[in-house]
Amino acid sequence: MAPKNSSFKIILGSSSFARRKILAEMGYEFTVMVCSASILCAYLRIALYEQSIRKEKAEELVVALAEAKADAIMERLKSTGEMKEILGPTLLITADTVAVYEGVIREKPSGKEEARQFIKGYSGGQASVVGSVVVTNLTTGKRKTGWELSEVYFHEIPDEVIDNLVD
Repeated sequence: MAPKNSSFKIILGSSSFARRKILAEMGYEFTVMVCSASILCAYLRIALYEQSIRKEKAEELVVALAEAKADAIMERLKSTGEMKEILGPTLLITADTVAVYEGVIREKPSGKEEARQFIKGYSGGQASVVGSVVVTNLTTGKRKTGWELSEVYFHEIPDEVIDNLVD
């Protein structure tokens, strides 16, 4: 069976194992490209200043962050000359996800202790997960964005399970 995307190329702008697995299981062939931390951080600093990338609404934040990732990767492709080497239709897919707990947006925990606190807080409670996907056609420059919200309800989470998750 031929890959589903034999007429176009896909670049996944994410190092997420789950996102790679989803595309692979759907039968798509793709390459993974992420910006180096310095390029992405430099871009996000600019975005913070120019576009107020910190948003109050989670759905706006995840879209803005996924767009910033796409812009940073496109900037890398242009600055390294790789954009000129792209032949044929190519889609760049970027994404971002946050949790919302008691009205507060939570991004990736900064370390093990914060991760432990997050999971303990979810135990026996409820949180929302907001995710975005941004698809950029590198040939035409057109971009489509979308986001989805899911409610997650947790049973009590034993401390040993929390410790295993954090480890």
